[in-house]
Amino acid sequence: MSFISQTVARIKPSPTIAATTRARELKAAGRDVIGLGAGEPDFDTPDNIKEAAIAAIRAGDTKYTAVDGTPALKKAIAAKFKLENRLDYAPEQILVAAGGKQVIFNALVATVDPGDEVVIPAPYWVSYPDIVLLCGGVPVSIPCPEESGFKLQPAALDAAITPRTKWVILNSPNNPTGAAYSAEELKGLTDVLMAHPHVHIMTDDMYEHLVYDGFVFHALAAIEPGLYDRTLTINGVSKTYAMTGWRIGYAGGPKELIKAMAKVQSQSTTNACSISQAAAVEALNGTQDFLAERNAVFRARRDLVVERLNACPGLSCRMPEGAFYVYPCCAGMIGKTAPTGTRLETDEDVATYLLEAEGVTVVHGAAFGMSPYFRISYATATEALTEACTRIHRAATALA
Repeated sequence: MSFISQTVARIKPSPTIAATTRARELKAAGRDVIGLGAGEPDFDTPDNIKEAAIAAIRAGDTKYTAVDGTPALKKAIAAKFKLENRLDYAPEQILVAAGGKQVIFNALVATVDPGDEVVIPAPYWVSYPDIVLLCGGVPVSIPCPEESGFKLQPAALDAAITPRTKWVILNSPNNPTGAAYSAEELKGLTDVLMAHPHVHIMTDDMYEHLVYDGFVFHALAAIEPGLYDRTLTINGVSKTYAMTGWRIGYAGGPKELIKAMAKVQSQSTTNACSISQAAAVEALNGTQDFLAERNAVFRARRDLVVERLNACPGLSCRMPEGAFYVYPCCAGMIGKTAPTGTRLETDEDVATYLLEAEGVTVVHGAAFGMSPYFRISYATATEALTEACTRIHRAATALA
């Protein structure tokens, strides 16, 4: 009899973390590897945020905080939600956690009973279904094909909802595709959700500020105020402020839900790091001037990668609206044979081939619930991206 629980046996390790770890191992072994697997900005945390953390350390701000976040950070989060998203949340409606992933985990643990269904549009962030499984729930994946811009359509959403549906998770801009929903597209979805009052909505807005070409981000609960009491609005400082390692995520939502999430957190990690919380206050309250400059760099990288990938035999790549990912289709590489004689049967085979042949790490599409694709993060140095695209082109050309 296995010592490991059946619950843990149902889930798998994060494929994105696995890809990043493999790249690090190969680099440590002396291999020339370009890692395009990590969803992490290559920019440094802005200096004003670092200085706020240093000041907090020197001031002795190193003790436990309230489980659900410091008053200062919750005030800053409430101001951000009101100013940028037209959402009013009182302090007791806000929770701070050790990253957006913990916010999602807390919410699902606090609400999902065995057999409850959670609707997840695919392609999806790799952790959503596994967290649902950890809670004893049933992840219900809705394919959102490239022909629809990788976006959930109202009719498909309506068809997926059953009496057992507890949550619908919506991530915009999306990881892994970069697809983002316009106000009109969100309205089509909210019209469906208004007809199903037993369903709650979890919006993962982590890439809110990473949008391009004049795209305007909208919070779902602001598009349809009738869903305010059923929506958990999730965000964080990781992507916008290049603070992935600081581990601060937050959410605004119904008071009862936030209280239950805080209860879960009180029996797991307790509060998020006090110093990281002080830094996050400065991130939200301080200057935002650097965002436009960094977004211009991301946009240029996106354009470079999309153009170069579309020039590769066997690949096609849609132009995304936001985030810092592209999700190229590799259908034209499936069925081909590598110079070693290996036949590529899946997108995971393609990802393995790119790593072994050219030292480029990507994450295969099956990990995100839709094949045959793979994800590239362009949140890395432009020179490295250019070289990676050259290597990918060489690998694609070498197939027979």
